Amino acid sequence: MARRGAGTPFLLQLSLLLLLHLGGTLGCASVAVGSPIVPLGSAVTASCTIQRELCRGLEQGKVRIIWMLDNKLVAGSQHQGPGGTEVSNLTLPRFNHTQARLWCCVEWNGTKQRIGMAEIRAGYPPAKPLNLSCILNLSDYGLTCRWEQGTDSHLPTSIVLKCAGSRAQVVTGCTPQGGHSHCTVPRRLLQLYRQMEIWVSATNALGTAESEHLRIDPMDVAKLDPPTLQSIQSIPFQTDCIALAWDVARGTEHMELQCELRYRAPEDPAWVLVTGIIGRAGTAQRCGFLFGTQYHFQMRCRRSSASALAYWSEWSPGRNYTTHEKAPTGKLDAWWEAQPAGAGEPLEVQLRWKAPRQREANGRVLGYRVTLSPRRRGRDPSTICNTTHTQCNFSVPARTRRVYLSAYNAAGESAPTEVVLLQRKGQPLSGLRAVPGDEHSLWVHWEAPLAPVIAYVLEWQRVTAEPGHCSACWQMERDGAATTALIQDGIKPFQLYNISLYPLYEDTVGVPIHTTAYSLQKAPSYAPKLHLRRISKSEAELCWEPLPVDMQNGFITSYTIFWANSIADVASATVNPSLSSFVIRGLKPSTLYKVHIMASTAAGGTNGTSLTLVTTVLDDTEIQFLFLTLGLIFVLFMVLLICFQKNERMKEQLWPSVPDPANSSLGKWVPAAAPQEPIQVPAAREPGPAAISTVTVLEGEPGKQPGKEPPALLVALSAVTRPYVRQEGPGEPVQYARVGGAGYRGQPLLPEPGPRFYENLRGRGDGGGAGDWGFPEEPPATFPLLQGLRIGGAEELHECRAD
Repeated sequence: MARRGAGTPFLLQLSLLLLLHLGGTLGCASVAVGSPIVPLGSAVTASCTIQRELCRGLEQGKVRIIWMLDNKLVAGSQHQGPGGTEVSNLTLPRFNHTQARLWCCVEWNGTKQRIGMAEIRAGYPPAKPLNLSCILNLSDYGLTCRWEQGTDSHLPTSIVLKCAGSRAQVVTGCTPQGGHSHCTVPRRLLQLYRQMEIWVSATNALGTAESEHLRIDPMDVAKLDPPTLQSIQSIPFQTDCIALAWDVARGTEHMELQCELRYRAPEDPAWVLVTGIIGRAGTAQRCGFLFGTQYHFQMRCRRSSASALAYWSEWSPGRNYTTHEKAPTGKLDAWWEAQPAGAGEPLEVQLRWKAPRQREANGRVLGYRVTLSPRRRGRDPSTICNTTHTQCNFSVPARTRRVYLSAYNAAGESAPTEVVLLQRKGQPLSGLRAVPGDEHSLWVHWEAPLAPVIAYVLEWQRVTAEPGHCSACWQMERDGAATTALIQDGIKPFQLYNISLYPLYEDTVGVPIHTTAYSLQKAPSYAPKLHLRRISKSEAELCWEPLPVDMQNGFITSYTIFWANSIADVASATVNPSLSSFVIRGLKPSTLYKVHIMASTAAGGTNGTSLTLVTTVLDDTEIQFLFLTLGLIFVLFMVLLICFQKNERMKEQLWPSVPDPANSSLGKWVPAAAPQEPIQVPAAREPGPAAISTVTVLEGEPGKQPGKEPPALLVALSAVTRPYVRQEGPGEPVQYARVGGAGYRGQPLLPEPGPRFYENLRGRGDGGGAGDWGFPEEPPATFPLLQGLRIGGAEELHECRAD
């Protein structure tokens, strides 16, 4: 049930569509518009009328009429009409569509159903056709006319070509097909050799437009077939003139023709046009041709009685002809370089010259000859150079001042050109400068000198990283009053040229002056690469290699240095192009910077790659001072350390040596037999009595100070000393001391009567396990005092002396 209920609206819609379709829109509803074609942007009115009894399914209930312009809803007004009809009126104030459909719909069961439609088109009246022209084809005598259509009217337009004779009515000459803007009027509709009026008419639903009326005789616009060139030959006695024979095309023999001839050499940029050739057929003559030159000839014709609208025939097929040769004429422009020779040595000369111009060559030049004297009747001069090139190196005697240059072809040899080998010591010019003419030329300007000048010689050389020599890069200006010259040979844009100018005087050559120039500049190909020369906490010195000349592309006007830190503080400085280093000041310590350089010409600049650098924390002087301070401290430390090692007294004061009595030499003395004598020691140190077995006192010689004995005596004394033994208990003798007679540095000796206990006993080690013992400085007066006591190895000297 649910599925059936869900399908009920669809069935209702389908039944309504079937009813409307079966009932038909023509009988159910009608749509009427004010005009189906209107001007674009104008108002459109329409009405829709529905008859209920003819629309099945709409007999009951309220009918709502809805308008749609294509797929867009538009609002209309609805009311009841006569006979139970429903009427809706619609007004569109501005119709901006070139073509649209207006639908009348009804709303039934929530959907819109289309029951009527009207198609509306909008556009403009037709535009006026322009530039009407016609041409008569003599092969079928059909008149083909062409024109230009105006702007699109957006409406179907009918275009026809109309024509009328002087006494005939207007007829349709032809209708273009497929939207073309040309058509052909057949021969039967034409009146030849009479005036006719021809025009184009364009018509659509909004109006009609016509082109300008063309009044012509169809024969005046006839295009003839081209003539035929039969032969070309030179006039025997005038070799710079030719005679040309030609024939007219078939079908034009009865016409009076006007023809033109054109010709040119292969290297000529433009044609030479010969006009005013009148006749039906025959010959034509023309003079002024160059000798030994190949020319290309063409010819065309038209009716001589035609108006300005007449058409020329196509140019005839070309024909080539080469004129006779003649010996070269004129002088050759020559320039030289001579190396001074020593006494009796030949002169080395490099001679350069310009090839003769075509008008002077009189044919194909076969070669050039250089001689030491001019050619005379009956004998030929000696030749020092014979070449097909435009330069020659040769040697001549040291005093030679003139050579003679000539060119020759198949017809003969030119008159020799005298070349005077002048010295270059004359007055130089001033104010030389060069400016671009275009990208392939340079204008050179200079100031004329005070002395009269015969001619000027200009030399130019491309400046490259690898120097070369251009033999053709020079020219001679024979006008001595000239102050400007145009250089065109071999000039290329973005290349630097070095230009030199020599003035030629009557008997010498002026010292040259030089300048440089570009015909066209652009930004450099790349910028120099930056290098870091030094850096500190506030400065960085950068350097770079100058750009090669080939990569500059113009005169470097400046270098610009840009630097920025991590917080985007950007700064820049402009550097003179003559410099190759720069110092950036005012940097922050221990900061990272990015630096790049831009090379600029008058035409633009090019950026280089970035260089990353980090400033230091300290300057060089601060670092040097720090290292110097640390070095001084280290040196002082080493000096003190050495002094401590060498000075025993200082060692004793700072690091006193405390001996181990158990390992002293006294502990190793073992006497054979000795009576024990008790020695009293302070109770705190020695609770039991100490016994001294024997004390031997050696008295020194009178008058000698203790410690000043000779070595032999010291050895003898050490040999006779006897050891003292202290016993801790019965049967355990312990070596105690040996006493030398010389005493120990003023210490008091032990008294000879009975021994006493000693206090403040002190030991001093002296290496090798030796020990020195000191006693109290307050012995009884009746006892002799120990003057010195030294405990050591067997090799040491000990002396004990009583007062």
